[in-house]
Amino acid sequence: MNIRNFSIIAHIDHGKSTLADRLLQATKAVSDREAKEQLLDSMDLERERGITIKASAVTVGHEHTFEDGRTEPVMLNFIDTPGHVDFGYEVSRALKACEGALLVVDASQGVEAQTVVNAYLAVEQDLEIIPVLNKIDLPGARPDEIAMEVEQVLGLPAEDCIPVSAKTGQGIPELLAAICDRFPGPRAEETKKTRALIFDAVYDDYRGVIIYARVFDGKLTVGDKIRMMGLGRTFTVTELGKYVPKPKKVKSVSAGETCYVVASIKTLGDVRVGDTITLEHDLAEDALSGYEPPRQMVFCDFYPATNSDKKGNDFEALREAMEKLSLNDASFTFQTVHSEALGFGYRCGFLGLLHMDIIQERLEREGGVEIVQTAPTVSYKVDIRGKEGEIEEIEVHNPADLPDMSIVTEIKEPIAKVEVMVPKEYVGEVMKLAMDRRGIFKNQMYVSDTREMLTYEIPLAELIYDFYDKLKGMTAGYGTMDYEIVAYRADRLVKVDVLINGDPVEALSIIVHKERSEMRGRNLLVRLKKQIPRHNFEIPLQCAIGGKIIARETIKGFRKNVTAKCYGGDVTRKRKLLEKQKKGKERMKSIGSVTIPQEAFMAVLEQGEE
Repeated sequence: MNIRNFSIIAHIDHGKSTLADRLLQATKAVSDREAKEQLLDSMDLERERGITIKASAVTVGHEHTFEDGRTEPVMLNFIDTPGHVDFGYEVSRALKACEGALLVVDASQGVEAQTVVNAYLAVEQDLEIIPVLNKIDLPGARPDEIAMEVEQVLGLPAEDCIPVSAKTGQGIPELLAAICDRFPGPRAEETKKTRALIFDAVYDDYRGVIIYARVFDGKLTVGDKIRMMGLGRTFTVTELGKYVPKPKKVKSVSAGETCYVVASIKTLGDVRVGDTITLEHDLAEDALSGYEPPRQMVFCDFYPATNSDKKGNDFEALREAMEKLSLNDASFTFQTVHSEALGFGYRCGFLGLLHMDIIQERLEREGGVEIVQTAPTVSYKVDIRGKEGEIEEIEVHNPADLPDMSIVTEIKEPIAKVEVMVPKEYVGEVMKLAMDRRGIFKNQMYVSDTREMLTYEIPLAELIYDFYDKLKGMTAGYGTMDYEIVAYRADRLVKVDVLINGDPVEALSIIVHKERSEMRGRNLLVRLKKQIPRHNFEIPLQCAIGGKIIARETIKGFRKNVTAKCYGGDVTRKRKLLEKQKKGKERMKSIGSVTIPQEAFMAVLEQGEE
């Protein structure tokens, strides 16, 4: 049997999912009546936002005439992957299960930052790459120029590029022929014992955990007793199948094929993506090389957003929603935290800001819970001095958890290597933006006559909030970027506490560079002043580093005119009433608590000037 396993990889919006739709139609896997846009994107969020969040694997059949004249059926197993930088781990997992990759490039926009990164991912896995120039039906398409750009930047020969239009179907037959001719078949079996790599897993309410696996050696059959080599758990296979693209049950799966496995697995804790499946009665000696676990880079707190009398129930509802969601997305983590202002909640870890945004939206939709979210932070490595004088390194995900500064020797922040692809007329502005964010210039590369690629090292904390939005704004939407964490470096970082009415509010504290602490503190207080409503008493807002106040704003209290009924007469009558009012305000202030709205917690995010 001829088998071809490949992934579709590209920058955001270059047409991966549309190309997958056309391949399904061209191979008659779906009829023209069933065909719809983004057929493989099953989540409502994916359809609304027009992005792919989860990679999806499909098996289709195709009759191909080879160069020697024989016509044979070919089994095509392909995976449509996400394009956004936050979901890079989905792409790397998908590539591990393949021998080839279709690198899709927009024929009008050309090679973008994510295109370069995905191409390198495929090269590292030693995959055969076919460059595909998509959207050749657009009036602004420049297939010949872009083919030369692909050769110049990625080193893939320009004549290997296949021009297609995923929208109209033009060039799809030629692409299918190239997939069959140029991609290699699965590697030869290295052992007769069964070994299959788990490249994804999802939770189903009725069938438990469904595993997506690629069989490298041996075969899997319904009824087999399987063992997870990493975790050592055993299960019995109750169902095997493939998505064609609808689920289709099969009796067995041989080496080189991908499939889904149902084995009455109750929780996702029993499965680890990257683990190797083997047979219980005939164990393989060595496991397949798996994946590095995804590293959470952005952290924030989620709290239930309803009245305090129902807080207990809402906390439970939030916990249930999170546990359910973590079954389908193992890359996000959570643990319980408590805040004076907001009660009990969860500290959650995400791969990036889009990932955080999507998790929040899925919790509110699928879990039916309302959430108060604190400002995102990054993880810091902090060196502290122990009792014996020895230096110990701890990881801090939240400024509130920072130990007493008297024992802290240095704070190290994550540094990202950022590759920005921009039209050359905007290079100066982008360089200024990078310098403003404490960026260190590393490299400048000419991609084509009109575009350049800049490489900077920028602290992740400066990057995660609005860097991408600013970049898009100043380059008229043409600038693209990709980043990866390369190191943790020490700098002059300080913790800025926010005091409202003299009480520190931990959820609002931030870690910033010392030179910018005063400016960030002032900006933050100006925003807080707008967000916190006036009370009957005066509220001081302060920013402090340790015991030193660096900025202050005051929210004036409401004032009732107590002298309105005094007309004429001795001035001492008025003074007496005003003194009485003043005493009452002081008493109210000492026992009065300040209500802080949700918007105040998000005011920490904005870094711009007021």
